[in-house]
Amino acid sequence: MTMTSAPTSHAVPVAPSTGALRPLGLDEVRITGGLWAERQRVNGTATLDHIEHWLEREGWLANYDLAVAGSLPDGRRGREFSDSEVYKYLEALSWEIGRLQSVSDAAASVDRLEARLRAIVTRVAAAQEPDGYLNTRFGRPGQEPRWTDLEWGHELYCLGHLFQAAVARVRTRPDADDGLVEVARRAADLVCEVFGEGGDERICGHAEVEVGLAELGRALGEPRYLEQARIFVERHGRGTLADIEWGRSYYQDDAAVRDADALRGHSVRANYLAAGATDVAVESGDRELFDALDRQWDRTLERRTYVTGGQGSHHQDEAFGEDWELPSDRAYSETCAGVASVMFSWRLLLASGEARHADLIERTLFNVIETSPDASGTAFYYANTLHQRVPGAPADPDAVSPRAHSSLRAPWFDVSCCPPNTARTFASLAAYLATADASGVQLHQYAPSIVRTVLADGRAVAFEVETSYPRSGSIVVRMLADSAEPWRLSLRVPAWAGGATLALRPTGGGEAQRWPAEPGIVSVERAFAAGDEVVLELPTTPRFVAPDARVDAVRGCLVVERGPEVFALESVDLAATPLAASDFADLRVDPRVAPVDAVVGVGTGDDARVLVRLVDARTDAAADVPLVPYHAWAERGPSTMRVWIPAL
Repeated sequence: MTMTSAPTSHAVPVAPSTGALRPLGLDEVRITGGLWAERQRVNGTATLDHIEHWLEREGWLANYDLAVAGSLPDGRRGREFSDSEVYKYLEALSWEIGRLQSVSDAAASVDRLEARLRAIVTRVAAAQEPDGYLNTRFGRPGQEPRWTDLEWGHELYCLGHLFQAAVARVRTRPDADDGLVEVARRAADLVCEVFGEGGDERICGHAEVEVGLAELGRALGEPRYLEQARIFVERHGRGTLADIEWGRSYYQDDAAVRDADALRGHSVRANYLAAGATDVAVESGDRELFDALDRQWDRTLERRTYVTGGQGSHHQDEAFGEDWELPSDRAYSETCAGVASVMFSWRLLLASGEARHADLIERTLFNVIETSPDASGTAFYYANTLHQRVPGAPADPDAVSPRAHSSLRAPWFDVSCCPPNTARTFASLAAYLATADASGVQLHQYAPSIVRTVLADGRAVAFEVETSYPRSGSIVVRMLADSAEPWRLSLRVPAWAGGATLALRPTGGGEAQRWPAEPGIVSVERAFAAGDEVVLELPTTPRFVAPDARVDAVRGCLVVERGPEVFALESVDLAATPLAASDFADLRVDPRVAPVDAVVGVGTGDDARVLVRLVDARTDAAADVPLVPYHAWAERGPSTMRVWIPAL
């Protein structure tokens, strides 16, 4: 892990003090079009309103009012961790405000969001106790005392999300006087007092406080918070939490973080802990810990991660399975695990600069996080199965659904961690696209966008990205200003993109240059002129992919991918074919007929899809059937679905 100085003054979720790369923030990168711009638009205009509506309707916001009125525990609603959904929502609002601050005609939207954030912060702050304690489930007359149920109580977990909300606020509006940052600071001070060296030696049963404390420490320049994050990370594996039916591995208290071989136990807990541990390793210069986390990431990707990037194959404990235990129909693949996986991978990328971490981020964004919300942004998947055997009933748009039990997206859940988690991710998404180092700028994710930044030595960099990726593999980077001195533009070539090419097209008709671009990182270094274009061509022809032979559940099957997108077969697409009467389980894909692009209507608009040849194994009837991008499945009503299709 090569270390360079990384300032923390930009609007980024993660700002390590050292690392190979410095993340570029919302003040430096703006997404301007394509799939992600549309998702950000929907997130800002529909999803955030939707979340606040349900937080009010279900009484999770009102819990703070009850605390102020002295009416708890009577009337309190929601699970023990419902406070955290409020904090994730505040974080999402903060990033959305930060995103819109760079949009010329968004002042009214910013003012509206700012008013909503301040109103909620006022209610939250009023419920904080004089010593900084803040929780609506514990600690008041008639409730269980503070810190008495660290296995399941989620007190520290909730505070971790409060800390991340404060980070978003201080990084987007550092001069704001709403009080959110001060609320978080007082709570963090209490955590350090209670759980510091010589204090309570337990950990939280749901990791999150580690990553929250580490980033709050960076944002506020407070080393005590980083040290407390280190203390919590090092305490994992000491068995301070009670053993349970799934074992202490469920909450990563079975082995020290640096001694583990792979992520294990509850998939969200595991990834949040790994993200926080990476922060600790980077800030403390603990190479042993960092290398252990990197090895765990490698093994988890190879052996415990679905083709979609999803993680978690056990429903009962929302947990990782053993190596190669990846059944499609029992895929849990919780949306929040996808968010947490991106958090872990991004930190490894910033520290190492290695493209493999960005590859997983891309796969997870397209096939897990984007899969959760529907096109309207008001219904969500909690879990993301890869094989739906029986069409389900549509969720009631006015009712709360049990967690993960709906086979179609639902508006809200008893455990609604996923909606605000996707909202905060989409609002801050531009901060995951690009980085800088002493030599130049690196593009890790591809979307129409504008990048303007200043390198450490004062060289200004400005360019725009034009692309319809992943529908097309052509990514055009066009310079917006002359450069007096050379700098290096680096682009990621995904592992699947064999045969990619890189070209330089100078402005004014100069001779174009073209090179092969092997998977990994490719670069062009020069004193660019305004109008110069660097063009990366990635092969996005649809392809069959076979599973690792050690994954018993899908041996003999194939999946179709195009670029980073995974495709799915839905039963609704069989109706107009000779296979309309076929049993879904009897369908086989013919590997002798290559998948091809086809554009057909999906939902309310056209969506590029892929045709494959399917054969009924019982009747030999055959037809070319379109597959839908996995993230767009279940937008047309109940259906059966599968990602891995048995091959002839």
